[in-house]
Amino acid sequence: MNDRVAPLLQALAWATSHRPETLAMALALLAAPAWLLLEQLVRRPLRRHPVALALAQRLRWALRALWLALVLRAEVVLLHAHLRELDWLPPLMRLLPIGVLTWLTIRLVQAAGEVALLRRGGVQLPDDPRLLDVDLHARGAITRARVFTRVASLLIALVGLSGMLMSIPDVRQIGTSLLASAGIAGVVVGFAARPVLSNLLAGLQIALTEPIRINDVLIVQGQWGRVEEITGTYVVFRIWDERRMIFPLQWFIENPFENWTRTSASLLASVYVWVDYAMPIEPIRAELQRLCAQDPDWDGRLTKVHVTDANQFGQQVRLLVSAANSARSWELQCRVREGVIAYLQQHWPQHLPRHRLQLQPDAPGPHDPPGPRPVD
Repeated sequence: MNDRVAPLLQALAWATSHRPETLAMALALLAAPAWLLLEQLVRRPLRRHPVALALAQRLRWALRALWLALVLRAEVVLLHAHLRELDWLPPLMRLLPIGVLTWLTIRLVQAAGEVALLRRGGVQLPDDPRLLDVDLHARGAITRARVFTRVASLLIALVGLSGMLMSIPDVRQIGTSLLASAGIAGVVVGFAARPVLSNLLAGLQIALTEPIRINDVLIVQGQWGRVEEITGTYVVFRIWDERRMIFPLQWFIENPFENWTRTSASLLASVYVWVDYAMPIEPIRAELQRLCAQDPDWDGRLTKVHVTDANQFGQQVRLLVSAANSARSWELQCRVREGVIAYLQQHWPQHLPRHRLQLQPDAPGPHDPPGPRPVD
């Protein structure tokens, strides 16, 4: 019996005389089970709240990293007497919690943006390019969530990096300068930080006023395309031929551009044809109405025919039609042009544009002899 109790008494005596080491061992053994138990206790009531559960899922790994950083920090404090020779360890333990807290805060901001969309019913854009312009409120919500999330994440990363640098005495001045350049200290330091700050402010302005949104149809520098992505510093503009143009956010604040889906996606499309003066306009109106009635891209709002110009060769006829969005408008415009040209070729070929040339005999001059003139 004494042989069995003696090791226990020796272990108890060692634990009593080495309390920091004992606590460090106990903390290392119990940290993982304690965290798993805490996760189960928190997850069970959250199952009835999908939004809160989604938020917890997004923060899971960041919270685990924070727990690990706190445990390691406590271990270093308890075992500092045995770690005095490791000069690099105390600075690392000061940097680790700051880095993990920065990561956790960024994940929290990103999760908040996702939750904001989930509370609106899980806003997602349709894959059909003809339907991308339909839900303006959904695109506005996506734009605000993405821009705010990315701008806030960038600011948090700058603050976290500044805090990590300021925790190191040798580079504390660098951290102070970076913190000031981010605008947190209220003073802008250095001309090099001006583009970064201008883009950050432009991102906030775009998110608040919404001059552009995700999937907006724009005409930028003569190019037709859509806003594919809005980040914290630049905009990806997808041109119709699948090329991408990259613009800084500040460009859309300082330069004019066309937004075809600012308040509504519906558009009017114009088709111009030239016909002879002898061509009646009423048959063209009837044919346009027939073509639009059979076309799935016509929204039923408008069909009009006007003579908008005339010159010595003929008259210009404008066919005006309406469509729900730019993609449908382009398809409708092309099909109307093809249909009207085919109609004129089939039913009114004699009234297509032509050049007239009328030949008249020359009048005799005052000194010409009477009678027929010789022909060369």
